[in-house]
Amino acid sequence: MPAKTVRVFKTAWFAKAAKKARIGDPELCAVIREVQRGQVDDLGGGVFKKRLNDNMYRSLILAKGGRNWVYAYLFAKKDRANISPDELAEFRKLAEAYGRMTGPEADAAVGNRDLLEICHDH
Repeated sequence: MPAKTVRVFKTAWFAKAAKKARIGDPELCAVIREVQRGQVDDLGGGVFKKRLNDNMYRSLILAKGGRNWVYAYLFAKKDRANISPDELAEFRKLAEAYGRMTGPEADAAVGNRDLLEICHDH
């Protein structure tokens, strides 16, 4: 059985927010490696919360099934403590959808610029 290919993405919305917060792809790729080692707050249902940029920001990473890791949401710690239960439920649904996403579907999302693929060499 072939090894499972792991791909890392950020949504177009996340990319804009990260650029504004001056969080680059090298930091995001380093953080994904930490997340994959379990150094993350697991919110359940494929939703993970991870601190970024010297603890100034929180990111939500969606990874149901562990094949597609998607940076989906970014917020400043000073602006809000956490997401609401309703938001968490919606992110869990999104995680489920990203978990089912096939390689060709991911390629199409990248081609449409809905997702941006990062960490190509990791």
